Amino acid sequence: PGPRMESLPEAVLIRILASIPAVDLVLACRLVCCQWKNLVDGAALWILKCQQEGLTGAESQENAENWQNFYFLSKKKKNLIKNPCGEEDLQHWGEVENGGDGWKIEELPGDFGKEFPSEEVHKYFVTSYEWCRKAQVIDLRAEGYWEELMDTTQPKIVVKDWYAGRSDAGCLYELCVKLLSENEDVLAEYKSETITIPQDNDANWTEISHTFSNYGPGVCFVRFEHGGQDTLFWKGWYGVRVTNSSVTVEP
Repeated sequence: PGPRMESLPEAVLIRILASIPAVDLVLACRLVCCQWKNLVDGAALWILKCQQEGLTGAESQENAENWQNFYFLSKKKKNLIKNPCGEEDLQHWGEVENGGDGWKIEELPGDFGKEFPSEEVHKYFVTSYEWCRKAQVIDLRAEGYWEELMDTTQPKIVVKDWYAGRSDAGCLYELCVKLLSENEDVLAEYKSETITIPQDNDANWTEISHTFSNYGPGVCFVRFEHGGQDTLFWKGWYGVRVTNSSVTVEP
């Protein structure tokens, strides 16, 4: 018979384990024996997986526990906002407040508007002559961010939004993001000032962003809300335009 697995040099065993999907390593391989458990819980295996899959930051000196978390957070990193650019009308957006003539989706650049900095964005949401708001609540556990990962690692929660006015109309814009507990208590909050865009503006798109960190244990939901209106009370859709909203959990 050939050599048994436990007689393999550790470096060889790590290379073999690194070829196995991460979830299987944690849920199955870790339970095989003490040696495998120590390797799955250690840094070397996850550093190798990070390097193999081109995940950045693999050269930084983190402790063993964080390498596993770094790997999972890097693999999961995606925009948790659904339908950020209006490609699916108002689907996935809740608590919709339709002031004036309500929300409308338009094609970029739109009347008296400018193209968006990214060619991947084709549409935007536009507000009317009374306040329009819409919100999305992200369930972090449903997205795969388990409680222990959030509570012990405290990964950064990065929120971004883009807004613009028409060059022929003034408008207002607001962003409010809350981190909520399981019972929907507010654990952290970011609220922009009410941003005023004057009439005869340049119609350029502006990014607004906020990063939550060290927010403490218990975060289960992220509530993202934005909105605005025009300042001229013109019938139709002369209010602030928004698109490409994003919420990401980052290592």
